[in-house]
Formats: sequence, structure tokens, C-alpha cells
Amino acid sequence: MSLLAVIGEALRALRLNRLRTALTMLGMIIGVAAVVLMLAVGQGAQTTVNQAISSMGSNLLMVVPGATSSGALRSGAGAVQTLTMGDALAIAHLPSIKATAPINVGTAQLNYGANNWSTSVTGVTPDYFVVRDWAAENGALFTEADVRSGTRVVILGQVTAENLFGDEDPTGRTIRIKNSPFLVGGVLTAKGQSLDGRDQDDAVFIPLTTGQRQVFGNQFPGTIRFMMAQAQSVEVMDEAETEMNRLLRQRHRLTEGMENDFTVRNMAALAAVATGAAKVMSIMLGAIASVSLLVGGIGIMNIMLVSVTERTREIGIRMAIGANRRAILAQFLLEALVICILGGLIGVALGIGGAWAVSLATDMVVVITLGMVALAFAFASAVGIFFGFYPARKAAALRPVEALRYE
Repeated sequence: MSLLAVIGEALRALRLNRLRTALTMLGMIIGVAAVVLMLAVGQGAQTTVNQAISSMGSNLLMVVPGATSSGALRSGAGAVQTLTMGDALAIAHLPSIKATAPINVGTAQLNYGANNWSTSVTGVTPDYFVVRDWAAENGALFTEADVRSGTRVVILGQVTAENLFGDEDPTGRTIRIKNSPFLVGGVLTAKGQSLDGRDQDDAVFIPLTTGQRQVFGNQFPGTIRFMMAQAQSVEVMDEAETEMNRLLRQRHRLTEGMENDFTVRNMAALAAVATGAAKVMSIMLGAIASVSLLVGGIGIMNIMLVSVTERTREIGIRMAIGANRRAILAQFLLEALVICILGGLIGVALGIGGAWAVSLATDMVVVITLGMVALAFAFASAVGIFFGFYPARKAAALRPVEALRYE
């Protein structure tokens, strides 16, 4: 028999048992749809994490105050401001460091006309925007001259700008922070959420000295809340971390055996952990969904075994009139493969539709790629061949005489 004849016989057999074929196909449809949906959700979660990591900036290290001791009394991390502007300037001169950004932060009420908004106000230097790889969408960022003179200029995040100004362009307008007037220099590009879930666009930035003198107040002049540093490259991140620890211990006069009163955090290591966790979740979701494909494959094998038993006399007749074992094997294997391919196509369509529905209903990011669809479809075909082979081989192994006598 030719290949076309074998395919025709396989399709005819499936049409004669439409209900059985549809029910058998249902397991494959559910399995493929589940795989596509779970992979889309997992890939979406990984994409969200990657976007949050990239929004932080590249090659970042963060220095925050650590635990301190005074006699028998110990205070928790961050309870005392142990970092200074001098520390930030010294770190900036390390060969492995590209730039540093000392930071003070607080919360304040902002007013513009009848609108008001409470958000975080961050005092920074221009290097902060370099370290964070953050540019102005409208207007311009403040300069070192603004920091030296303590200029009352403010840069708005997009969420803050929308809540204060709506559709109006804020650049050149005046807002009040704690009843002090500030000129809006510009609006930053959107960053989205950070790894800890904070909206990075709901913030305003002012010159560091302006914040220390006029907004936050500072009982210890020259101290800062924390700082960010950008390494020259990913390859020198560990070296930069070691150099920063050594330098800060020297500056803080910490002798051997004394605990650090600061903590250096390697953001690349934290990002790698978050990315790894997202990948594991994506793989886990795909593996869980794949179980339903295996269940669908077992269902195909069971139905095909029943079909072989019911069509034993038909197989005997085909063999008696010249069909060889290869043709019988191909016919039953094609029946299983057709079920999987048709079920896979329908399952892919349902999976894509389900992923879009999840995205619309929950605002969750889902990512559907051609490779993902091809993987689910290929897996469905492999399941059909694997679970369809045993019934097909059983059919091909029947002896014509015994098959013709079967009742």
C-alpha cells in the first residue's frame, strides 16, 4: 500500500468512530493547552523579573549602614547613620568603580495648585542618574552646580507627575515640598516596579545638599542614608566589593575582629538569584503541565489497544489480501499521530487564548513565543508516536489466520 492509501485508511477509521476520536483527542487538547498556558505564565514572570533587574541599572553595588555596638548595647542595621559623603567620594576613586551616588531619602507632601501627593523625596547627585541608567523624558536633569549651591530644583517620576499635573507638562512649573517652592526641571522615563514591588516612578529627586539643608534636616552634617556604586564591568564586581569593604573598614577605623558597621550588597548576585528563581518556576510550571500530556498519551494508548482488539478481523482481512506488517503498523501509528496533531493544534489555540485571558483578567505579563508553541506541538507529536507505537506493533504482529478466526 502507498503512503497516501495508508493515510486515507487511518483517517477513514477515525471518522467512523467520531465520538471515540473526539474523547481521545480531548486529553491531548487539555495537555497541550496547559503546557502553552503554563509556559507563557512562567516566561512572563521571568520577563517581569528581567525588566525589574534591568531597570535598576548595571553592575550595581549598594552600601547601607550595618549594625553598631556601643558598650553592651547593639543597634540593628540602619539604626545609626554610619556612612558619610567622604566615604562616597573615597569609593569613587577606587580603580574598579565607575561612579558613586550618595543618597538621602524621606517622605513629604507635594502640592501643585489644588492637587497634592505624598511620596518619597530622594536627595541625590547627578551621578545617581548615571548609576541607575535613568534619563529625562522631558526637560533636563540637575547638575553638580545645583548640588553645590543647594538649588531648589526637582525631577519628577512619571507617576508623581501624572498625579500632580495630569496631562499638563510639568517642566518649568513650580511645586511645593513641605511648603518650600521647587522648580520642576524635568520628568524621568518610566522604570516600572523594582524587585521588591515598589513603584520606582512614584518618586521625586532633588539635589542632595538641598535635601539635607531644606527638606530632611540632618543632625549629623555630611552623613548619608546609603549609597550606590557602579563597577567598571560585571567581571570586576567581586573585586569592587572587596575593595569597598577594605576601604570602608579603614575609614571607619575598624580593627581586626570588629564587626562592619556597614553592609555592601552585590546587586548582580541578588539579580542572579531572582533570575534563577524565575527560571525554576517556569520549568516547574512546564513540568506540571506536561503531566497532563502524559495522561493524554496513556489515554491514546488505551483507546488504540481497544481499537486493535475490535478490528482484529479487519486486520486479518487486510493481511490476507496483501497488506504487509509495515502497512498495518503505519496505519495504526498514523491514527495515533493524527489524533495528537489535531489535538495539539486545538490545544495550542486554546492555550494562547487562555494566556491572553489571564493577562487581561489579572494584568499579569504573559509571553508567547514561536519556540514555546513549537515545543508543545513537538511534545504532543512525540507522545502520539510513543504511546501509539505499542498498539500499532501489536496490530502488526497478529497472524492472519488467527486474526480471521477472531470473534
